[in-house]
Amino acid sequence: MDLSRRDFLKLSGSGLGAAAFVNLGMKLPARATDTPLRIVKATESTTVCPYCAVGCGILVRAVNGKVVNTEGNPDHPINQGNLCSKGSSLIQVSYVNGNVNKERLTKPLYRAKGASSWQEITWDDAIGRIAKKIKDTRDSTWIAEDAILDAAGNPTGKKVVCNRTEAIANLGGAALDNEELHLLQKFARGIGLVYVDNQARI
Repeated sequence: MDLSRRDFLKLSGSGLGAAAFVNLGMKLPARATDTPLRIVKATESTTVCPYCAVGCGILVRAVNGKVVNTEGNPDHPINQGNLCSKGSSLIQVSYVNGNVNKERLTKPLYRAKGASSWQEITWDDAIGRIAKKIKDTRDSTWIAEDAILDAAGNPTGKKVVCNRTEAIANLGGAALDNEELHLLQKFARGIGLVYVDNQARI
């Protein structure tokens, strides 16, 4: 930006005029509020952010069992009060503007084949449907043996037991802790899955 001597003097004069206006006793009306802070009577607890394996410390403040504020814990050795965008919006998992988040799902939804809308079902029904789909897919795509190949990649006529399915994959979530992921992977390997990964790595 090119600034001439004339423009410089104009800007300087405007700045001095504004400073003089403020210092000559011209007071603007104060716009304050007497609304108390949400955290005045809140109970403070410490926890760990559930979104990934970093383990950032969170301060949670609640009034009568209702979370009113979440923020980074400045005394935590990992994040020292800093949070990523997911951790910063942690309170929105349950509440938006102090009200229960209407977008948060609390019941499983099912959309029938060809249907245009979702319907609420029970947890027992949802788990039963998922288990049936896994069992049917696993049984129809089960690979019990693999052919052994020689160094050139040709079949040797021998086979080895492998017991796996390649039609199902397991993708863990970043909100799961190490213990949950350990159990999830043991379950996935136990039913013959070989494609096991985690969303946090992708």
